[in-house]
Amino acid sequence: MTDTLTDRRSDTIAALELLDTRLRWLSSWTVHNANHIRPKRDGLKVGGHQASCASITAIMSALYFHALRPQDKVAVKPHAGPVLHAIHYLLGSQSRDQLERFRGLGGAQSYPSRTKDKIPVDFSTGSVGLGVAATAFTSLTQDYLIAHGALDATDAGRMIALMGDAELDEGNIYECLIEGYKHDLRNCWWVVDYNRQSLDHTTADRMFRRFDDIFETCGWRVLTLKYGKRQREAFDRPGGISLREWIDNCANVDFAVLTYQGGAAWRSRLTADIGAKPHVAKLLASFDDAALADLMTNLGGHCIETLIDAFDSADDERPTLFIAYTIKGFGLPLAGHKDNHSGMMNPPQIAELRASLGIAEGDEWEPFGGLGDNAAADLKAFIGRSALARRAGEPRAPAVPMPARLPVPDGDELSTQSAFGRVLLDLAKSGEPASQALADRIVTTAPDVTQTTNLGGFVNARGLFRRSELGDVFRAAKIPSAQRWSGHAAGQHIELGIAENNFFLMLSSLGLAGPHFGTRLIPVGTVYDPFIARGLDALNYACYQNARFLLVGTPSGLTLAAEGGAHQSINPPLIGIGQPGLTYFEPAFADEVALLMRHAFDHIQADDGGAVYLRLSTRSIAQEPRVDAGWEADAIKGGYWLRRPTGPASAAIVFCGAVVPEVLAAYDILAEDIPGLGVLAVTSPDLLHRGWSARRAARWTGASPVESHVETLLSALAPHAGVVTVLDGSPSALSWIGSVRGMCVSPLGVDRFGQTGDLPDLYATYRLDTDAIVDAAAELFLG
Repeated sequence: MTDTLTDRRSDTIAALELLDTRLRWLSSWTVHNANHIRPKRDGLKVGGHQASCASITAIMSALYFHALRPQDKVAVKPHAGPVLHAIHYLLGSQSRDQLERFRGLGGAQSYPSRTKDKIPVDFSTGSVGLGVAATAFTSLTQDYLIAHGALDATDAGRMIALMGDAELDEGNIYECLIEGYKHDLRNCWWVVDYNRQSLDHTTADRMFRRFDDIFETCGWRVLTLKYGKRQREAFDRPGGISLREWIDNCANVDFAVLTYQGGAAWRSRLTADIGAKPHVAKLLASFDDAALADLMTNLGGHCIETLIDAFDSADDERPTLFIAYTIKGFGLPLAGHKDNHSGMMNPPQIAELRASLGIAEGDEWEPFGGLGDNAAADLKAFIGRSALARRAGEPRAPAVPMPARLPVPDGDELSTQSAFGRVLLDLAKSGEPASQALADRIVTTAPDVTQTTNLGGFVNARGLFRRSELGDVFRAAKIPSAQRWSGHAAGQHIELGIAENNFFLMLSSLGLAGPHFGTRLIPVGTVYDPFIARGLDALNYACYQNARFLLVGTPSGLTLAAEGGAHQSINPPLIGIGQPGLTYFEPAFADEVALLMRHAFDHIQADDGGAVYLRLSTRSIAQEPRVDAGWEADAIKGGYWLRRPTGPASAAIVFCGAVVPEVLAAYDILAEDIPGLGVLAVTSPDLLHRGWSARRAARWTGASPVESHVETLLSALAPHAGVVTVLDGSPSALSWIGSVRGMCVSPLGVDRFGQTGDLPDLYATYRLDTDAIVDAAAELFLG
């Protein structure tokens, strides 16, 4: 039995070593083909990262074809994208055409992409560092689904990130570590390709053991893979202790230089530094120059046996950091050179590498080129037996049933923020089947602003999510509090610290629960509107992955008046308009909030849907009496006439959100002087602009031109009418509307930092009050 296990282990190591070589070649050739063989019409360098690929091929071979289970998910470091494509090429799930078009239109993407690549990609990893932290929040999402009975605990997978050590400089890594510790993170592996080279320089020696300290403090197991098997064997020989001490004390930059220079340089330096120590000269003499270079670069991250032993030793749910020492450009003539990040082999160098692997010219794309028929058949069979080959495609999550309407909160005066909270609370308490089904799939989160963004009622009703029971000590002590929050496995709110980056990564992970785990969640996250910008990179990353969620930014604009400029938002409307994959709405009334929330929950689940951003306010305003529901369809499309223009109207006030009291007051003043004056309520500057842009683009895309919604709305005005645009945010979000039909525009909004004060003072100071609107209307006619 022991002999059988030994033979099986030896066969596995041999197969993985062959795969390491295959992946290094295919990734190098893919980049070479894009830069040196494929015609370049623009004459520009295509790019790619042969050295970054070469440093991680052994790690990915051991992980994907030995350690990985079907339920595990992996975020691959961005610059190793060609290695991932090579893996799927060997599996038969990637085409040669895609590899030949690497970094070309319609070809394999530069960095792994869930939405653009044709191979299975668990996490898009184009934004450096974010793909790492995403695995932690996906693990938390997995725990949430297990606790709620939507996933069997035996099907729990590991969320694995492969990262370059330069990514450890990313601040979001450490924000994530802290949050993960709070939530008892498990089933997470982070594997560091520790090649000690970034784009600009060799990394600092001072970080040795610091990463271990940081991660261990946060409850992680740290496994350092510094030495390969051949190095460890050499350390056991006479003189080996001195050799090991020299390696441990060698500066990163010196190690890189010697790697690039080769065996003779290693021998000269080692002889000078430790050659006089007992037995060292004899130890060095036992290796020729090529073997000595091979020994000195036999680091743990390039040793298959060391890697599989490390992966096997972490077969539990404890979060684990693997620090695998590697050499950037390993196995290539670029190895160790400080400029190798964007460097690549020239034609003679790639030809020499091809020849060394026994690959015939013309067979460069052969998956098993250079191997004999028997070896190729054995390796192909080994790949076919891997867990990765048995992995099913991503599941399609069934839709969550939706009620026909969401209840509109009662009240003559309401803010949109309070309306949002009451709609959620009504859902949480509803006994109606469709509402109950929707409420059960809602999961809320906030970066320490739960109560101040009106999520508190939902949390009171549904509880905090905790894997371990967390009682409400204040309630048990009979101390009155509006917050009645207890933590338990059935809770539906994930409370986070104030790191907005974590917040958006959490929303992203929850928003991918459907394709990742087969169960659709309806994530709802609230954040102070101005602080969206703090997590903008993570928001962009979430949308790029096509994660689905409802983002609520509140309060908007200057309406949080007394808090001052740092708490007042100016540019989020422009973010909402400009962010792909995110549809921005800004309702003014409570019934708009209920309507748009219902629409958002549908849009989150639609095949052609996406994430939704609601910009809300704490400003309580008088509600608009409705005669019928005829306005609703237009509101969902981006805008409706709150006061419909009559006759050949020469002007309209176009507004968005919380400024409606000032707008209607100005309307009452101006209506007598401007016959037929209209008031257009814009619920989504984003959708209006998108529809108008699509209409204009139709003439060169070949699509049938269809009048956009904003064109239809503005057709109610005279051809040369003027419009006043008003919103509590950047005026640019609405001022473009004049271009739709060539109308004069007088735009109002906020384009500078606010200050403290009450709302009337601030609206007067920043020209958003009734007088400003009247003056802007006069400007249209007086010039």
